[in-house]
Amino acid sequence: MGPTKEVEEIPVYMFMGFLESGKTTFANETLIDRGFTEGEPTLLLVCEEGIEEYDEEYLKSQNIFVEYLEESNLNTEYLLDLQDKYKPTRVMIEYNGTWKMDKLFSIRVPKGWTIVQVITFVDASTFDVYVANMKAMMMEQLSSADMIIFNRCDENTKRAEYRRSIRAVNRRAQVIFENKDGAADVGDEELDLPYEIDKPSITLEDEDYGIFYIDACDNPDKYVGKQITFKAMVHKPKSYKANEFVPGRFAMTCCAEDVAFIGFKCYSDLAKHLKDRQWVTVTGTIDKEFYPEFEGEGPVIRATKIEPAKPAEEELVYFN
Repeated sequence: MGPTKEVEEIPVYMFMGFLESGKTTFANETLIDRGFTEGEPTLLLVCEEGIEEYDEEYLKSQNIFVEYLEESNLNTEYLLDLQDKYKPTRVMIEYNGTWKMDKLFSIRVPKGWTIVQVITFVDASTFDVYVANMKAMMMEQLSSADMIIFNRCDENTKRAEYRRSIRAVNRRAQVIFENKDGAADVGDEELDLPYEIDKPSITLEDEDYGIFYIDACDNPDKYVGKQITFKAMVHKPKSYKANEFVPGRFAMTCCAEDVAFIGFKCYSDLAKHLKDRQWVTVTGTIDKEFYPEFEGEGPVIRATKIEPAKPAEEELVYFN
């Protein structure tokens, strides 16, 4: 028997968002204006038809083939048929924002298909309405994304609040705000920090933990080597070793009444004496290491001192 032929990876790019969130516009610009596919055979699966349309004949001339999917034919057999028909070397999926993501992730896809990037599009002018009325769907799209693009932003868009809230449910995603003309708005990239980042030692006030968490997620390099002291609650996942735990806080996310525990992994020989949900004051040095959820490096803390503490006066962290 001869050697087994290795299946080549077929990168899959997913665009998510509700109707009229800008998915098709972005896909058109990427495929046509930026020449993303470079002539390689590409399968574009469209799970939702909006006002913006594709020029299918032109795309076909560029070796890009458009297929429209109903929820009923989103299954293994149909995807295998499309793979055999077009033999794409890459796939782009404009996913329907009202379909559960499990619908796609739970089925067996053709060999080689590998999701390499998930981009969620959000119409900033309707974000609060969707959060209030379709909270679970919105959070699923935000928490699964590698990149989140808020478009149609104006002077009333709560950029800082949205970015901070997203960090509570998704630490790895890049968050981008675009003005109504499509230009990226980078005016609020730097957070106004309530502590002096230039000093070698930082002592956090209880109310500053959320700001620290967000900025350290976004900019781990500027914290590496600094000593930090802060109050937090102990979380000890079952998979962690005796000298590992997470000192963190519960934070209010962008969805009212939803909370998430946010914190960084901490190493200390003192950890074996700690109890889950115990309040402590931690002093340690910030380092960084690879985090699977970051898909890259993120902050960790090497604690030198851990002392029992009273709970924070306000136990929840707010980002607004």
